[in-house]
Amino acid sequence: MKLAITGKGGVGKTTLTALLAFALHKAGKRVVAIDADPNATLAASMGHPNPDSIRPLVEMKDLIEERTGVKPGTTGGMFRLNPFVEDIPEKYAVDIGGICVLVAGGIKKGGTGCYCPENALLRALISHLLVEPNVALLLDMEAGLEHLGRGTVSAIDALLVVTEPSRGGVQTARRIRKLAGDIGLKKLFGVGNKIRARTDESFLKNALPDWEFAGCLPYDEGIRAADLAGQPAWEGAGRATTDRVKRIGDFVSRKTRKNAINAS
Repeated sequence: MKLAITGKGGVGKTTLTALLAFALHKAGKRVVAIDADPNATLAASMGHPNPDSIRPLVEMKDLIEERTGVKPGTTGGMFRLNPFVEDIPEKYAVDIGGICVLVAGGIKKGGTGCYCPENALLRALISHLLVEPNVALLLDMEAGLEHLGRGTVSAIDALLVVTEPSRGGVQTARRIRKLAGDIGLKKLFGVGNKIRARTDESFLKNALPDWEFAGCLPYDEGIRAADLAGQPAWEGAGRATTDRVKRIGDFVSRKTRKNAINAS
């Protein structure tokens, strides 16, 4: 399973990524989770004792120069567009409870078609993991989709767009859907989060009437308590939350498997 997870800041996309990673790991999958949000908090959500010690890949200047042939910060000129990346997960990932976690760092922006050695390395790594067999890949994205190019979207099983029952969350979800369509990513499902009452779920489905939802998660005070204590999200999550996370994973697996069969 290869999933990208995105949504407005604060809606809980990183928490969902952490919970899905744990659920897949518990099911016996080899899980690689990439924090591709410039505001990297995935390792903290997974209970890493010192997340600030994890160096983002885009800051590893020697590695970038070694693999691309060009020093970071270079614009223009020639560099390797397909650098060797197969050993990066083993060498530079941290192990959190048996889950392989990589912090990508913020991809550079600076105009349409902006490309540089740092971006080349990140995109090559993601492209490699998207086609790696026997790996469950989870990409914790920012609200944009800059880490994904037109050449990689076909390998993603689905994009999960997390939103809370608020006008801001819904507005961002709509914008993300448009961005996804612009790069040809059509396998998209909504996930409602921080649901306190049935009216919250109804609000989301009325606001996004043409969306297919993979599921909705309740507001879980235990997750907030776990975060404050520096514990993994799954240690604080209640049974209702973990059960629904598993159902979301099962839903996406079922849907993507059906799509693959129809495509063949």
